[in-house]
Amino acid sequence: ECYADFFREDFDVKAYTSQSIHQAVIAEQLAKLAQGISQLDKELHLQVVARHEDLLAQATGIESLEGVLQMMQTRIGALQSTVDRIKVKIVDPYNKIVSRTAQLAKLQAACDLLRRIIRILYLSKRLQGQLQGGSREITKAAQSLNELDYLSQGIDLSGIEVIENDLLFIARARLEVENQAKRLLEQGVETQNPTQVGTALQVFHNLGTLKDTIANVVDGYCTVLEENIKNALDIKVLTQPSQTVTRGGPGRAAMPTPGNTAAFRAALWTNMEKLMDQICAACGQVQHLQKVLTKKRDPVSHVCFIEEIVKDGQSDILYKFWTAVTQTLSSQFQSATDSSMFLKQAFEGEYPKLLRLYNDLWKRLQQYSQNIQRNFNTSGTTDLFAELQQMEEDAQDIFMQKNEDYDPEKALKDSLQQYEAAYLSKSLSRLFDPINLVFPPGGRNPPSSDELDSIIKTIASELNVAAVDPDLSLAVAKNVAKTIQLYGVKSEQLLSTQGDASQVIGPLTEGQRRNVAVVNSLYKLHQSVLKVITNQSSFPAAAEQTVTTALKAVHDLMGSAVQPLLNSVGDSVEAIIITMHQEDFSGSLSSSGKPDVPCSLYMKELQGFIARVMSDYFRHFECFDFVFDNTEAMAQRAIELFIRHASLIRPLGEGGKMRLAADFAQMELAVAPLCRRVSDLGKSYRQLRSFRPLLFQTSEHIASSPALGEVIPFSIILQFLFTRAPPELKSPFQRAEWSIARYSQWLDDHPSEKDRLSLIRGALEAYVQSVRTREGKEFAPVYPIMVQLLQKAMSALQ
Repeated sequence: ECYADFFREDFDVKAYTSQSIHQAVIAEQLAKLAQGISQLDKELHLQVVARHEDLLAQATGIESLEGVLQMMQTRIGALQSTVDRIKVKIVDPYNKIVSRTAQLAKLQAACDLLRRIIRILYLSKRLQGQLQGGSREITKAAQSLNELDYLSQGIDLSGIEVIENDLLFIARARLEVENQAKRLLEQGVETQNPTQVGTALQVFHNLGTLKDTIANVVDGYCTVLEENIKNALDIKVLTQPSQTVTRGGPGRAAMPTPGNTAAFRAALWTNMEKLMDQICAACGQVQHLQKVLTKKRDPVSHVCFIEEIVKDGQSDILYKFWTAVTQTLSSQFQSATDSSMFLKQAFEGEYPKLLRLYNDLWKRLQQYSQNIQRNFNTSGTTDLFAELQQMEEDAQDIFMQKNEDYDPEKALKDSLQQYEAAYLSKSLSRLFDPINLVFPPGGRNPPSSDELDSIIKTIASELNVAAVDPDLSLAVAKNVAKTIQLYGVKSEQLLSTQGDASQVIGPLTEGQRRNVAVVNSLYKLHQSVLKVITNQSSFPAAAEQTVTTALKAVHDLMGSAVQPLLNSVGDSVEAIIITMHQEDFSGSLSSSGKPDVPCSLYMKELQGFIARVMSDYFRHFECFDFVFDNTEAMAQRAIELFIRHASLIRPLGEGGKMRLAADFAQMELAVAPLCRRVSDLGKSYRQLRSFRPLLFQTSEHIASSPALGEVIPFSIILQFLFTRAPPELKSPFQRAEWSIARYSQWLDDHPSEKDRLSLIRGALEAYVQSVRTREGKEFAPVYPIMVQLLQKAMSALQ
C-alpha cells in the first residue's frame, strides 16, 4: 500500500518528495525507500532466475531482427537510387507536354475566336440586308441577332478592331428591331390584327425576350388602368368645372358646392362610363394577345408560345391581368370613397347604376370572347393563318367558363360589396318609412288608399331599379318581403280580438268595422304587390318565390282576421239547424196532398240569418273571392249538418216527409248567398240533391240506390233508416243516451266512416239482444235491410 503512489500515471517526483518532507522524518522515509528498493531487486532476481530460458530466447530473437532491419535498409537505398534515375527520364518529356498543351489551348482559343469573328462579320453583313427589308424581314433579323448573341456569350470581344464597328452596328440593330417589334405589337393589338401580333411575338421569341416582353406589356396595361381609375375617381378633377379658378386655402378639401351636386354626379357617371370603356378595351387587347399566344407556334421548334409563358407554373396572362385589374378596382374604390363622402354617397345612393355599368362591362367581355375566333378566321390569307390551321382546339378564356376555384365575375363585383350593403340598408329604410308613417303609435285605423298606393309605388320603384341585376333583384325582393311582413305585423296589431269582434246578433261593431278595414287593406296590398311582380320583366324565380311566400303570410293573416266571425256564423247556423228537432214531422199527409207551409220555421230563420249575415257583415269586404272561398266552406258545412240532422228526425210521417222535402229545396236558396253558385259546392250539393228523393222511396229502393256510398255515405243512410224502424230499434244516440247535439259533436270528432259504422252496428246488436231478451218472434222489417247495408259498407271499407 505504501508503494501505491508509485503506480499512478500522474506520479510527480517533486510533489512526492515535498509531501514526504512535510509529513515524516526524512531518515525514516529514506529507510522505507531503501527497503523497498531492496525488496524490488529481490523480486526481479527471482523473476530472472525463474524465466531465464525465455529471456535468453528473446535476446537471440533481437539479434535476428537487427539483421533483417539491416537488409531492409540496404534494399530501400537501392530503390531510392532507381527512382532518381526514372525521375530524370520523365521530367523533361512532361515539361515539353505541358508547354505543347498550353500552345494547343491557345491555338484552339484563337481559332474559336477567329471562327466567331468570321461568323459575326457574315451575320452582320446579312443583318444589314435584313434590316433594309423592313418588317417583312424582321423575324429573320431577330434570328440573326439571336445567333449573334449566342456568339458573344462567354467571351470578351472588346478590343478587336476588325469587328468593333460591327458590334456597335449590332447593338443599334438590336435596339431598332426591338423598338420596331414593340410598335408592331402595339399596333397589332390595338387593331386586333393577329398577323402583326404573331409577327411581333415571333421576333421577341427569336430574341429570347418573349416572356419578359409579355410581362412588361401586361404590367403596362395594368399601370395605365390604375392611372385611369385614379383619374376617374379624383374628386378634384370631378369638382373642377364647378369651382372658381381661384385656389382655396391650404388643406381645404375638394368637395362640390351645394348647388353643383348634380353636375358633380353627372361628371362622375360620365367618368365611370369612360372607365368601363377603357377596361373593356384593355381586356380585349389582352384577350387578343393571349389568343395569339395560344395559337402561335415557333416554326422551327414547334413550341407553342403560351407554353413559354406558363411553363414555370405561372398563370396565364389574362388571369394575371384580370386579377390585377379587379384588385386595383377594389383598392382604388375603397381609398377614394374613404377620402370623399360625396363619392361614397353617390355610389351607395345610385348603386344600381354602378352595378349596371359592371354588368354591361361583363356582357361586353363575354361577347368579345365569343366573337374573337371569328376575327381570327377572317383575318386574311396570311402566313400566320396557315400556321393557325395546325394548332389544337381553341381553349376558352376565363370570361367564357368559370373555374371552380376562381369566379372572374365575382372578383369584378367584389369591389361593390360595401356599396351594395349600404344600398340595401337604405332601400329597406325607404320601404319601411312609409309603413311606419301610416301606422303611428297608438293609431287604430289602417292606411288609406292613397297611403297604401304610396307604399306600393315605393315597392315597385325599388324592384324596378334593382332589375338591372338578378342578384340585386333577389336581395331587394327579400327587403320587400320584410316590408310585407312589417305591414302584416302592424295590421295585426290593429285587429280587434274582443268578444264584439265575433258577434252576429246586432249591426257591425266598431271592432268589426276596423277588422273589415284591416282585411280590405291587406287584400289591396296583396293584389297590388302581386300585380307589381307580374309586371316585372325577367324577374328571377327565387325573388318571385320570396315575395310570394310573404304574400301567403298576408293571405293567412286575412284568414285569421275573419276566422272568429266565420266561427260565430257557423255556430249560429248549426244552432238554427239543430232546432229542426223541436218541430213536429210526425204528421200525416193533408187532404190536399201538399204541405201546409212552403218550409219549416227553422228554415225560414236560417234563410233570414244567412241573408242578414251576408248583408250586414260580409258585404263590406272588398275581397269577394277571398270571402266566398271561406263562406263556401261554411255552406258545405251547413248542408252537411242539415242532411245529418234530417236523417236523425224521428218519427217522420208522410206529411213530415213532404215538409222536409220542401226544406231540402229551400236549403239551396238558404246557402245561395254564401257561394258564387250552389252547384260549385261539389259533393255537398250532390248529397243535398241525391238525398231528397230517398225520403219517399221504400227501404229496399234506398238500399239499392246508385247514390249510396258514392255520393251519400252509408252511415247517413243507415241513420235515416232508423226513422222507419219501431221504437224498440233505438238510434245510436238513443242507445248511448246522448242528446242529439252531443251525438252531432261525436260525429264531428269521428269523421272516419269506420267509427260511425261501428257505433251503428252496436245499436243494431243491442236491438237483437233486446228482441232475444223479450223472446220476440221476429225482427222489424227494416232490420235485415240495415244489416245487409252495414255488411256492404264494411266490405267497401276493406
